[in-house]
Amino acid sequence: MKAPVIKLDAGEAGEVDLNDDIFGLEPRADILHRVVRWQRARMQQGTHKVKTRSETSYSTKKIVRQKGSGGARHGDRNAPIFRKGGVYKGPTPRSHEHDLPKKFRKLGLKHALSAKQKAGELIVIEDANLAEAKTKLLAAAVKNLGWKRALVIDGAAVNENFAKAAANIEGVDVLPSQGANVYDILKRDTLVVTKAGLEALEARLK
Repeated sequence: MKAPVIKLDAGEAGEVDLNDDIFGLEPRADILHRVVRWQRARMQQGTHKVKTRSETSYSTKKIVRQKGSGGARHGDRNAPIFRKGGVYKGPTPRSHEHDLPKKFRKLGLKHALSAKQKAGELIVIEDANLAEAKTKLLAAAVKNLGWKRALVIDGAAVNENFAKAAANIEGVDVLPSQGANVYDILKRDTLVVTKAGLEALEARLK
């Protein structure tokens, strides 16, 4: 399929062919959900921790004698039933990450790109190069183009001036093609891909 190419100044720059195997799929919510869940699980820190009975600071002295007190046979006040005692079977540091096949992750990225194309939220620009790292100039261009929450995907490397200028603009993120992922693509209203980024994505997903 064909897609128009524009410049940062909103001028026309011809057309480009989009690979139907990457941008022409019927998006499936179940595939996108599984890949996003996998990404979010990898990002979860899993550092939650409670003190167990052996880690609380009470004395380990036996509370009362074993027999004859009429009370329960407690060993010390670190038991979970006492206030400030250890927590029984509480959370401990662990990884929440789970496996997802590489082929499925690649398929998820294809469906995310296809979803943006189908929704009319995919924009192809000629390049993302700036002569100067001026936020004011890039912010004016972004406003003129109507991008509010946009992800810009460039080629193998992002233009340094463009990255510096975009860093100060709220709602605009920039990634190299290798960093393109389902979660970041879906959470933005507009997906902007440079011609170099398009070639790199097609090479990565073929």
